[in-house]
Amino acid sequence: MPRHILVIRNSAMGDVAMVPHALRALREAYPDVRVTVLTRPLFKPFFAGLDVDFLEADYAGRHKGVLGLLRLAGEARRRGIDAVADMHGVLRSRIVGLLLRLHGMPAARIDKGRIEKWFRLGCTNPAASPLKHTVVRYCDVLRRLGFVFDDPQPAAKPVRPNPFGEKKGVWIGFAPFSAQAGKTYPEDLAAGLVAGLSARYDRVFIHSGGGGEAAFAERMEREHPNVTALWGRVRFAGELDLIANLDCVVSMDSLAMHMASLVATPVVSVWGATHPALGFLGYGCPPEGVVQLDLPCRPCSVYGQRRCKFGDYRCMRIPPQAVLDRVEECLSIRRAEEAGR
Repeated sequence: MPRHILVIRNSAMGDVAMVPHALRALREAYPDVRVTVLTRPLFKPFFAGLDVDFLEADYAGRHKGVLGLLRLAGEARRRGIDAVADMHGVLRSRIVGLLLRLHGMPAARIDKGRIEKWFRLGCTNPAASPLKHTVVRYCDVLRRLGFVFDDPQPAAKPVRPNPFGEKKGVWIGFAPFSAQAGKTYPEDLAAGLVAGLSARYDRVFIHSGGGGEAAFAERMEREHPNVTALWGRVRFAGELDLIANLDCVVSMDSLAMHMASLVATPVVSVWGATHPALGFLGYGCPPEGVVQLDLPCRPCSVYGQRRCKFGDYRCMRIPPQAVLDRVEECLSIRRAEEAGR
């Protein structure tokens, strides 16, 4: 059995955020196995509390090109790696795995199920036969190396510091953006949803990137006194700390959903071009939190990058009231669970 595994996953952020669930299950079953994660330095906060080591990927610098990958494989060998779990399955990770296999190390690579996912596009009822979750696919990579363990349970609620001080009342996070138009909430509807959330709850935090996303969040902050734009206010680790202290997060099929799943914060997820049955729902997030329109054209994309054939991304025109109602249902369920403890 391997004693020191190199786990490879470099991008995208949401995909990396699902890896800790699989490693948590491995560590619970095999606490003495050492794990080194090959990823980008930015993603280290995802793995807090897992007792893993890191090998930082620098593909723009010392690990650039074939010579850089040779150097990277050498760094892994000098750390005592004796097995490779490739959870990325791209050219770079395959080359690193091959180089280490040439030194006698077993290597296993993820099966992404591309053909299965392709056949689900345009399916009238994909939820009737949901595909294997990405976290389970990660676990299967480790199982191919000889480890035997159950699929992970949903994450437990951690105690994490609140970067915005003492919490009073109900706090909601809202992440309307994505890198893909087919997974981004339209700006006019997002503005209406912010207005509804700020009217109902004590504080609303808008998660965003820079540029136009930050400009929207700052405009909402000016219009609503209890809304806070997070861009530039907290670092990445601090944003995860905040999510751990929120009562609910409203997210698209994007990073915030997976961050919330890591810290067991309830999620209301809004889906458009993609579909939760393809295996990318936040791990442990109940399907009751999913908001989506029943349209014959969806899902039209596995990752959301395909252009809308109608040109209007009608799948994302979900009324803000539908999302508000689902948030209230989510909070009611949580209050009932806490009252029954």
